Amino acid sequence: MTILIEQPEFGIEVEEKKVPNSEKDLVLDGGFVQPHANAFGHNFRDYEAESERQEGVEIFYKTNHINQTYEFVKKMREEYGKLDKVEMSIWECCELLNNVVDESDPDLDEPQIEHLLQTAEAIRKDYPNEDWLHLTALIHDLGKVLLLPSFGELPQWAVVGDTYPVGCAFDESIVHHKYFKENPDYNNPAYNTKFGVYEKGCGLDNVFMSWGHDDYMYLVAKENKSTLPSAGLFIVRYHSFYALHRAGAYKHLMNEEDEENLKWLKIFNKYDLYSKSKVRIDVEKVKPYYLSLIEKAKQLDSLTKLYRPYLRRSTQELVPVLKQIGVLINKMIRCNETDMEIEILKSSLVDEPWLLDQSVINSTMVQVLELLVQ
Repeated sequence: MTILIEQPEFGIEVEEKKVPNSEKDLVLDGGFVQPHANAFGHNFRDYEAESERQEGVEIFYKTNHINQTYEFVKKMREEYGKLDKVEMSIWECCELLNNVVDESDPDLDEPQIEHLLQTAEAIRKDYPNEDWLHLTALIHDLGKVLLLPSFGELPQWAVVGDTYPVGCAFDESIVHHKYFKENPDYNNPAYNTKFGVYEKGCGLDNVFMSWGHDDYMYLVAKENKSTLPSAGLFIVRYHSFYALHRAGAYKHLMNEEDEENLKWLKIFNKYDLYSKSKVRIDVEKVKPYYLSLIEKAKQLDSLTKLYRPYLRRSTQELVPVLKQIGVLINKMIRCNETDMEIEILKSSLVDEPWLLDQSVINSTMVQVLELLVQ
């Protein structure tokens, strides 16, 4: 699946605003209200609170921390990077999550499709024009299908839970850190230093993360040439990387692009975490909107395939050009261009640039087309 969307503006972190009509509730970036307690009456992400899920969650993390080694992650990436398990639509994948409950989550025991829609709907309310972020929220946990037989039926410790880098020292901010002492990499001098196998500022894209649904969905998006903005892909891969976006650990491995994308991840995380509740989403009511996003992605995929053969550029140069095409197409959609005008645009790209009508296509679009026909 290929998705073209407009690259958002970075550099502005939205403020949390307190509201006077509720004791500890917060309004996040608009109308979404952060509850003061999770579905079990405890603080969010409280791994020490006694609850019906506390013991099971701790056992989960013990198993996870013992088994997530550098070699294990390398093996999983090689195996699942082939993408040879199942082919299905996004919504079909969402519906599969009706059968999945995340054993690592102390805040919710509902099927995962509920969490996807709770997150996406909360973001949609406060960011109505950022449809790329709505779609990112919808797909961010789809990798949890790894728990199902058709995807290999991996154990929970290899699919869910907080993620963290492997190949370097395990930071003490990672939940239930004490169990790493039983991990083979803990005493391995190749992997137990601050940088380990990495270099300062190498960029998180070059870092192996503990294996799970985050990295799997990231590989699916990358290998299918998704043109979600880098912020969207960053959210998919690192939304469970709490040691980074909550504790500020591992920043020595980040590059400038990571720093910019982290701002969007912190915004996303508020909704990913605090939208969890026992209040059910009416799936049939919101389904048409998300199906329309998926359909839009399919249409844009077709346009991308049309443009790609005419790009006489290196792979490195192709990425920013595709982002500009995303801007172009989004503007065409927002301006309600007719099918005929789009056909003129296509033919102009391939054969005769002089056919461009300035009344239909603004200067930004012309610049994009000039790039494409060089």
